[in-house]
Amino acid sequence: MTEILVLYYSRYGSTARLAEHIARGINGVPGCSARMRTVPAVSANTEATEPPIPDDGPPYVQNRDLAECSGLVMGSPTRFGNMASALKYFLDSTGSEWLSGALAGKPAGLFTSTSSLHGGQETTLLTMALPLIHHGMLLIGVPYSETALTTTTTGGTPYGASHLARDQQDTQPSDDEIAIAQHLGKRVAEISLRLAGDE
Repeated sequence: MTEILVLYYSRYGSTARLAEHIARGINGVPGCSARMRTVPAVSANTEATEPPIPDDGPPYVQNRDLAECSGLVMGSPTRFGNMASALKYFLDSTGSEWLSGALAGKPAGLFTSTSSLHGGQETTLLTMALPLIHHGMLLIGVPYSETALTTTTTGGTPYGASHLARDQQDTQPSDDEIAIAQHLGKRVAEISLRLAGDE
């Protein structure tokens, strides 16, 4: 079974909902399964620690998850047009994987959520791509053959899946956002199989 790592940070649940739909897209590809992982929040208090296992949701990511999976779909809410510090903190710990080339040649997709329509969806996706390029990953976007890109009035870009959450309770993606997220997961899974010569 080819596993695709779905790695994300979610503060209020919007990014987590997108991750679930991306996982459905991955799991819909025969021979592929999604490995869901998250990262702990970063605290300004240097004495604060998170429990070793989250109270709910997927387990925290470990560096070995990167090496063990055949592809990656990574997501974060926007923070001033960039990824959240919790996800960046984890990525900053992947120097050994960079040095060994553990991610080189693997496909990667991206997703995000924002609280305003022009809140930095595309810049967040692009800045999230930078460390993955340094790792040698192959970036996978969403082509316009996915018709939801032309009908969405909220989230969804050719750079990756996204969700517009106008407030903290608006965690449910629209039908178009769901279609784009599932398409992205399916596409990363299918390309992973092709790269492995399994399709």
